Amino acid sequence: MIDAIRNGCSELTPTPPPPYKPVLPFPPNVNVWNVVHQHGGFTAPQSDGMPMQSFSPDGIHAEHYTTLEPGRVERNEAIYGYTNHDRSCMLWYHDHGMGMTSLNVYAGLAGLWRVSDPADERLGLPRGEFEVPLILQDRTFNPDGSLAYTMTLREGEDTPVVNGKAYPFLAVERRRYRLRILNASNERFWRLRFDVYPKDVLPQPTLPFWLIGTDGGFRAPLQMLNFLISPAERYDLIVDFSQVPMGTKVRLTNYHAPVHYPGMPGEGPEIREIMEFQVTEPLSGGTDRTRPPKELRLPKVAPVKPRPHTRRRQWVTYQHKLFRTMTFNAMPFEAPSVDFIEEGSSEIWEYINPNHDAHPMHVHLVNFQVLDRQPIDAVEYQADYEKWIDGGRKPKDLPVLENYFTGPPIPPDPDEARSNKDTFKSYPETVTRIIIEEFTPPTSTIASIPGSGTEFPATYIHHCHILEHEDDDLMRPWTIVGHGDHGGGHGH
Repeated sequence: MIDAIRNGCSELTPTPPPPYKPVLPFPPNVNVWNVVHQHGGFTAPQSDGMPMQSFSPDGIHAEHYTTLEPGRVERNEAIYGYTNHDRSCMLWYHDHGMGMTSLNVYAGLAGLWRVSDPADERLGLPRGEFEVPLILQDRTFNPDGSLAYTMTLREGEDTPVVNGKAYPFLAVERRRYRLRILNASNERFWRLRFDVYPKDVLPQPTLPFWLIGTDGGFRAPLQMLNFLISPAERYDLIVDFSQVPMGTKVRLTNYHAPVHYPGMPGEGPEIREIMEFQVTEPLSGGTDRTRPPKELRLPKVAPVKPRPHTRRRQWVTYQHKLFRTMTFNAMPFEAPSVDFIEEGSSEIWEYINPNHDAHPMHVHLVNFQVLDRQPIDAVEYQADYEKWIDGGRKPKDLPVLENYFTGPPIPPDPDEARSNKDTFKSYPETVTRIIIEEFTPPTSTIASIPGSGTEFPATYIHHCHILEHEDDDLMRPWTIVGHGDHGGGHGH
């Protein structure tokens, strides 16, 4: 795979649209390099772990490699400072190596990062052994049990893996559990429900559950029967196994969602059963003292409302050849940042997706809320966007989005409404609008380490969290500037 990219394989090497030229994503003398990104973290840019901060085991550095306290590290090391200045939530961390994030994460470079608050203990939520993290991934194995990466041959892998185990089970008590789910798959969307066996123990064949949080922490409890989770999203659930008798098996099921999903009919392996909860353990402690979900008093998420002059910024998911490189706004990742955002300002970002697949989009540094979605005439928009590129990309000729709407705005999905998010689903043939309340990175010194706070201009990135798309250039930098400073040539 690495050799194929290094040799310029057209299917694997990012090939941007004209007038840009292809650039290899890593130097010819790099076989592997890494950099750690704290996903969802409130982090200064020098500690954010962006692709161009990568470094190799033998000390080769990408263009923007940085480290705190440089006198204390070897060339194959970096020191980062994390604020943990987040609401109570579940973040995660993963490799973000330039050009090889998909391979490195597939190999195992990812894990959970839980930010807790002492106030959580008074909420009446399941704790200890009854709070269970579940990292969902799909993998393919060779006959000897080693990992096989087949993404260049097909879409998705064939085996469900939870917390590193294939098809696991968990023996549970007849009580409420808190399940904290992360989709850490490279590209698979999971469409999930809890199926009960035998099927006649409930009035319906699936076990209801409650959603109490998403990427950025708690939200108002919402009773659900199923949900769709895209790569990098987190869902915080309360599942009450006391609703079923002892001996019941409850299977976490992925239903009617082959890769890719949603979008064109998937061609990748369909995975149905993921793991099993076996209701076989006696109730410990005599009783379940947690609070029923509908009685929970969780921190509420106030809706972020657009102001009359809130700036709108458009990001077009553009693919100039079918099954080839996708970019934002027809620009390669390595082109300098041209999007300058004033510190403390609020913006609405419109993600225009004329493609046939959904994309999970992640914005570094900030939390946001999904405002709405609106269907577009994707074929006509794509054709006119092509004409705009061929005509020299003149700003005055850029297609006006409003001319392509085919229906009214659609409210956010119930599970993402009034939720703080760092990743959202950009559905096919749709514009999805998110609102960022405030672009304010951490400027204070972290852990008394000199140079650990943010200095302006400060460049971050956003990207598709289908990791193969990210590696293939569906990623762009953007830059926060101080008040009154509206940019320049600062790159990423």
